[in-house]
Amino acid sequence: MAYLPIEHYGIIGDMYTVALVGINGSIDWWCYPHVDSPSVFGAILDDVRGGRFRISPAHDSVTHKQLYFPDTNVLITRFLTPGGVGELTDFMPIGAPEGDPGAHRLVRRLGVVRGTMPFRVECRPAFDYARARHTVDMLADGVCFGSPGLSLGLATTAPLRRDGDGVVGEMVLREGESVTFVLAEMGADGACPACLSPEATERAFRDTVAFWRRWIGRSKYRGRWLETVQRSALALKLLTFEPTGAIVAAATCGLPEEIGGERNWDYRYTWIRDASFTLYGLMRIGFTEEAHRFMDWLRARIHDLGPGTALHVMYSVDGRHELKEQTLDHLDGYRGSRPVRIGNDAHSQLQLDIYGELMDAVYLFNKYGMPIGYDQWVHLRHLLNWVVDHWQEPDAGIWEMRGAPRHFVYSKLMSWVALDRGLRLADKRSFPADRGRWLAARDAIYEEIMSRGWNRSRQAFVQSYGSTTLDASNLIMPLVLFLSPTDPRMLATLDATMRELVSDSLVLRYDVGAAGDGLAGREGTFSMCTFWLVEALTRAGRVEEAQLIFEKMLGYANHLGLYAEEVGPSGEALGNFPQAFTHLALISAAYNLDRTLAARGRG
Repeated sequence: MAYLPIEHYGIIGDMYTVALVGINGSIDWWCYPHVDSPSVFGAILDDVRGGRFRISPAHDSVTHKQLYFPDTNVLITRFLTPGGVGELTDFMPIGAPEGDPGAHRLVRRLGVVRGTMPFRVECRPAFDYARARHTVDMLADGVCFGSPGLSLGLATTAPLRRDGDGVVGEMVLREGESVTFVLAEMGADGACPACLSPEATERAFRDTVAFWRRWIGRSKYRGRWLETVQRSALALKLLTFEPTGAIVAAATCGLPEEIGGERNWDYRYTWIRDASFTLYGLMRIGFTEEAHRFMDWLRARIHDLGPGTALHVMYSVDGRHELKEQTLDHLDGYRGSRPVRIGNDAHSQLQLDIYGELMDAVYLFNKYGMPIGYDQWVHLRHLLNWVVDHWQEPDAGIWEMRGAPRHFVYSKLMSWVALDRGLRLADKRSFPADRGRWLAARDAIYEEIMSRGWNRSRQAFVQSYGSTTLDASNLIMPLVLFLSPTDPRMLATLDATMRELVSDSLVLRYDVGAAGDGLAGREGTFSMCTFWLVEALTRAGRVEEAQLIFEKMLGYANHLGLYAEEVGPSGEALGNFPQAFTHLALISAAYNLDRTLAARGRG
């Protein structure tokens, strides 16, 4: 079976893990029990060996449609043929007691709403990224798959038969008929999950719909692009790990930034960098509880550190920071894009910018959420003193380059943000602080960026000291209050970025060939950077231009309103999917653009 385009997937989940469901009815990515656990279905990374759970019409001519049940993360895949219309409803129930073996179930309800339709079913797990063997035990009402460390049961009344390391089946459904498939972990006693009756399936469906509608109903956003903003918020909620409040960068690993290339990373972790964007985006549209939970997670990471200890770049959803990178050489990768990586060696890099994002998050939370306490301030003070001691060092930068460390302008900018927010917070709350030392360092960073980060011949801020390469991350300068959005240097940088890094609304992070980032190949345009461009243009007063770019960018979302990390030259999705950073940037850009348009009297 050929690989689906990345944009042809929807996502479901229960805030412990997620699954990608193709528009053809195939679940090609599902890790269990958590989003960063090994995969059970991974056909998106190897069409032959990866494993899948496909339910589709046994028909040569099928039109596929996909939509979310309104205001939820319950996914409906529709199959249309001359003889009938079928619907496959996929969801993970929410609300079962923790510890119940069925608490984290994958439910697939197949029905026919018009006519008659034949279907095929194939469930072929491949445990531990297709590295572990498993047994297949057929039962009267399903099948049990057993592997070392994890055993799953598939309960259904549909007729199934063994086919090698999986099961297959065929059935014909008529209008009004339905069948349910429930995949869940086997109990401690080795019992498979019970098959759900039609009534129990409907109850689980309605409870899950009610949960998502209650949650999205808390949104305070009422501006333009309401459905788009709400879908982004719902996607972010799926990427949240309920026990800790951490938000992962994306649902997947190994999806390529260039088809056939080596830029294939594992994004199923929580980056400190995402903190301020997460808190700002969620609080702005009313989700203060999620902001509180994420702040609690950040607070725990800070408290784990001793004086003089550097902050880690990223963490697992449960707080681990040793995320050693491995390659899965037995997998072919998406459309032959190798290597497939799990873990992420960037966890050990020096990335100075994370202190700025962290302090901006704390500052915003103190302002819009809840005042921070003295004990937390003591830990933050240690981090700020660390920034004073280390800001002059070269690092790997926001893009986690794997070449030699450099003096990246964005890293210096966010070091300035860290100290600026620390000083503002100390003054606002009258906290004891090394004000003189922090102020001197903050001003020194500012002067250095203006003298060494500004390239007179390019008339723009550049990627790193001494380079001539532009970098879209510098668009964030006015967003973090480093420069006025109408400062001549900022306007010149904006114009230079538009000339060199922007193509019909799509924004490159930087020129890969000129930057020398330590990796081979090219990459797509970076969706998050397009939304940063929208904000920079909005704040610079170029509102019509900003709105047009924003509207164009909305056209690059998939049929469900979801974005991968990047967009390819033909408009295809590239990179891990869906990506939290992009949806956070979308929310922020929509919020500020809508507010500006309203202030100008445009509805």
